[in-house]
Amino acid sequence: MTIELTINGITRQFDGDPDMPLLWYLRDHAALPGTKYGCGMGLCGACSVHIDGKVQRSCVTPMSAMAGRRVTTIEGLAPEGRLHPVQQAWLELDVAQCGYCQAGQIMAAVDLLKTTPEPDDAAIAAIGNLCRCGTYPRIRQAIRRAAELARKEDA
Repeated sequence: MTIELTINGITRQFDGDPDMPLLWYLRDHAALPGTKYGCGMGLCGACSVHIDGKVQRSCVTPMSAMAGRRVTTIEGLAPEGRLHPVQQAWLELDVAQCGYCQAGQIMAAVDLLKTTPEPDDAAIAAIGNLCRCGTYPRIRQAIRRAAELARKEDA
């Protein structure tokens, strides 16, 4: 069975094991290494991507669930080289420490700002992505800065 899906605007076909997690397809077949393997159980969020515009954990999403779906990875967040406001804020505030979880953090933050343009600390904490370096204070600042940047873009 062939599974057709769109990743970062490019239509792709998959003929392999339908139980393969989307994460491994992205990294090993689509050559998109920005999405990281963390816990493998959907708990830490390092593997967060957008599926049909909503953040999801790719390590627990089987390819069998991907037919006709649209996936955006961290590589697809800045088409045409223009950074997303969340990416810009991350750079301005030097959020990353080791950087391993940051792609997932950014994808989750983008999703949060779609539904909550001015998030408070509780809304940011509810994202639930884990950072072993403890960059949470800078993540909160960056999400607030990204919200400002997004408002300026909309004005």
